[in-house]
Amino acid sequence: MNSPDLSRARWTPVAGRSTVAAVAVAALAVALTACQPSGAASEPEDTAGASAPASDEGDGARIATVVGEEIGVYAEPGAEEPEHTLTSPNDAGADRVFLVEEEAGDWLRVLLPVRPNGSTGWVRDADVELSGTDLRVEVDLAELTFAVYEGDEELRSGPVGTGVEENPTPPGRYFVTELVETPDPGGAYGPYAFGLSGFSPTLETFAGGPGQMAIHGTDDEGALGTRVSHGCIRVGNDDITWMSELLPLGTPVEVRD
Repeated sequence: MNSPDLSRARWTPVAGRSTVAAVAVAALAVALTACQPSGAASEPEDTAGASAPASDEGDGARIATVVGEEIGVYAEPGAEEPEHTLTSPNDAGADRVFLVEEEAGDWLRVLLPVRPNGSTGWVRDADVELSGTDLRVEVDLAELTFAVYEGDEELRSGPVGTGVEENPTPPGRYFVTELVETPDPGGAYGPYAFGLSGFSPTLETFAGGPGQMAIHGTDDEGALGTRVSHGCIRVGNDDITWMSELLPLGTPVEVRD
């Protein structure tokens, strides 16, 4: 989140990257902050004994890509009627993806890109294609740094700009929902922006959108290493360009205090 009005920006579609997850990014027709999934969230539920963590698969994070035009999200495995329905592509024009948290037979508990942050729901595995990635992004709010890992190996790190005190960047577990190429590589958002599954805790709306979090470049790299944004995570333009060539949709993003 930043000062320009992204809801009125013209974004250039970004072609899907060939990565471990093999997820293609669809054409992005609307601005990042205008991205709003349909439906509401279900709170995370205690499913102890019913399923295993997705990480037990041994191939890092599990990413679920919706195969149809919409998907039902259920309160629990085996439920007859969905609580909510989400469309694919999402409102930004990207393939709808989820980060898988648990697998239970023919059902998957997934992290949802909706408020409140950390919401989960259950989807049928027949409605998605599963892939895996060992990549992840970690952001340290105390140190004001990021690091990209592949398994235990750190591939890249650097400074970040995060939210100011009145509009902080919320800690939590998120994932990449879309990638856009900005209309002005030298502008406030840099050349690229990754939409995240989380939202500002203080801004219900911003610049015509729902206050969605993002990782993006900047036109003021001298401000990196400070708390300067409306809640989004700013990185250097070389860093965001490098990330755009590597990270698939669904990549986990851990934001820590």
